[in-house]
Amino acid sequence: MPFDPIAYKTTTRSQWEDAAEAWHCWGPTLETWLDRATAAMLDAAGVDAGAQVLDVAAGAGGQTLAAARRAGAGGRVVATDISPTILTYAAKAAAAAGLTTVETVEADGEDLGAFPAGSFDAVLSRLGLIYLPDQAGALAGMRRVLRDGGRVAVVVYSTLDRNRFFSLPVSIIRERAQLPPPQPGQPGPFSLGAPGVLEAALEGAGFRDVRVETVPAPLQLPSAAECVRFERESFGALHQMLSGVPEAERPAVWADIEAALRQFETPAGFAGECELLVGSGAR
Repeated sequence: MPFDPIAYKTTTRSQWEDAAEAWHCWGPTLETWLDRATAAMLDAAGVDAGAQVLDVAAGAGGQTLAAARRAGAGGRVVATDISPTILTYAAKAAAAAGLTTVETVEADGEDLGAFPAGSFDAVLSRLGLIYLPDQAGALAGMRRVLRDGGRVAVVVYSTLDRNRFFSLPVSIIRERAQLPPPQPGQPGPFSLGAPGVLEAALEGAGFRDVRVETVPAPLQLPSAAECVRFERESFGALHQMLSGVPEAERPAVWADIEAALRQFETPAGFAGECELLVGSGAR
């Protein structure tokens, strides 16, 4: 069956609406896990005092808040997402942190038409671009809203063999749901991770001074069971894939995933393999 981007977006929005509360509740885990990559992304985008920042596919906004702290009282950070519910958590987190320069706007990452051209110093997307069907169009939209000299910075997963905390569950679910391999150009967690792909995407959208940094980001949790709970509660992409498995069979799929992930347990706890790329470029 050909890939249907409209149906995909509808399902994605629904899945993130359902997962919004869990994604928010797992916020401390997310920010510990992604802390180094987030800092690298903000550095690559040149976010500093007074910066005007757009955060695309912001989710519950951990990186939004980090950007707002850097930009300070003279800056502005606009967080967008396709899920209005998840944005409510980003707004509440900003308010609780006293960050009054954060705004939230419901928007498709491929349609930034609500924002004037050249209105931001930096555009960010942390683990968001990979799930957009038209990644080239999304990057072109990000470039349009940047001022001359402004920078985009995105965080993506590298290759599936370097992200087995996630790729093992994906492969197990794909087999049980009898899903075909991803089609070329189809969105997904590893869609921009192969060598040269992220660089080509940024350059193809017209960015210059393109850079890609590799960031080791092992997911550290008490146990494989806790990793399964994390992914089961908050990873919308896995739920999207699991929709093809009868509900009565899903507990067995998660049990298989936990068994596969136990290889990453150590005496100090669970350390799931994860490697991220931080790609950036200037308008």
